[in-house]
Parts: sequence; structure tokens; C-alpha cells
Amino acid sequence: MKILAVDTSTKHLSLALTDDNKSLAVMNLRPKKDLSLSITLDIERLFKKANVFLKDIDGFVIGQGPGSFTSLRVGFSMMKAFIMVTEKPVVGVPSLDAIAMNVRSKKNARICVIVDARRNLLYSCLYEKKDTELTRWSEYLLKPLADIFHALEGEIIFTGDGVSLYRDVIIETSKASNGRFTAFFENEKHWLPQARELAHLGARRLLKGDFDKIETLAPMYLYPEDCQISKK
Repeated sequence: MKILAVDTSTKHLSLALTDDNKSLAVMNLRPKKDLSLSITLDIERLFKKANVFLKDIDGFVIGQGPGSFTSLRVGFSMMKAFIMVTEKPVVGVPSLDAIAMNVRSKKNARICVIVDARRNLLYSCLYEKKDTELTRWSEYLLKPLADIFHALEGEIIFTGDGVSLYRDVIIETSKASNGRFTAFFENEKHWLPQARELAHLGARRLLKGDFDKIETLAPMYLYPEDCQISKK
């Protein structure tokens, strides 16, 4: 099954073409201009790199965020256009899941993904990963770091761009927790969602026929105001 996976939830664009979980082409880049102007050209480059055509794609996977409101809308608009043209199935996968799948430092681990949501808040989710199997054991959260600490026990691997903001606080809180949790940190190069991991997660649903409907496919907005567009 050939899959095109796309994530536009951050300032970095991540694209992947896979075939039965084998990567055919991967691109992770920061667009030099407006994403809405460059994304189609970048996808064309990806197809040329893999010598694959749009008609060859069997299914699509889109990163749902949470993240940048504008960038997510661009990614979803483009993906829906592809679906309408090809009439192929699509699944949405939370981008936080893809970040958790990036963890390489341990085979079996408890993971806390923290992504900067600004306003002193973090997008977060807690996971347990065993080899390539990922289990979520919290809701998708929008909380200050102090509230996230309450649910942590044992050895925890922190990942996501929130680590760059809160590493020192996490270390100090871990030391003061009397052994309740011990903090480890994933390498910085694994902090962003990668389309390759989205494809891996989405492929399972595609193979099961567990598709999303194009009419209801939407980004994950944890800020209520992100769902609203005001008019003058």
C-alpha cells in the first residue's frame, strides 16, 4: 500500500511516501515562503524523488495537530483536494502520536510529549511505547506544565519542542519528587512530528478499512478560539 503522509502542524513541513511501511521518499523542511504557495511544489518534488505519481497512491494520512491554526488549514485543504481527485481513503492521526513514535532512546518507555502552545501552556499527551506499539494513557491535553507533572510516575522520557523551554524545570521537579518520577530527554532531532511515523500509524487503520470521512475530517484544535474565524 502506497501512502502519502503530510504534517503541517508546526513551522516545519514533513512529507513522506511509503510502501508497506518502507520509506520511498521523506522530506522534512522549513518552507522559505508562505506554506500555501510552496506545499504543492514540495509534494511534487517528493513524488519525483520516489518516482511515484498521484494516481499510484492507495491512501493518505494527515497530521491533525494540535498546532499552528493557519498551517493546519493549509495542509487539510490540500489533502482534501487530493482525496476528491483520487477518491482514495484518508485517515487523520494526531501529530502528538507521531512525536511519541519518534522516541529512539529506549525500546520500552513511558513518554510525555510536550509541545509549546504559548500563553504558558503546553499541548501534551502521555504514552507507553513497547517496540513499535504505542498506547496512549491520557487525553490530549492543553495545560500548564505543573498540572502535567501530577500524572507522572516512574521513568519518563520527555520529548517535543517544549523541552527546550522547560528542561531545567523538569529536572528540578523530578529531583524534588522523592523518586515519584525520573526525567529523561529524547534527542532534539526527534522533537517534531515526522510524516514517516504518521504513515506508520495511519497504515494500520487504512488496512483495516477504518477511514475518516472527508466531510468530518478536521484538525485537532484544543484552544476553543482556534475553531472560530471572526468577520469584521
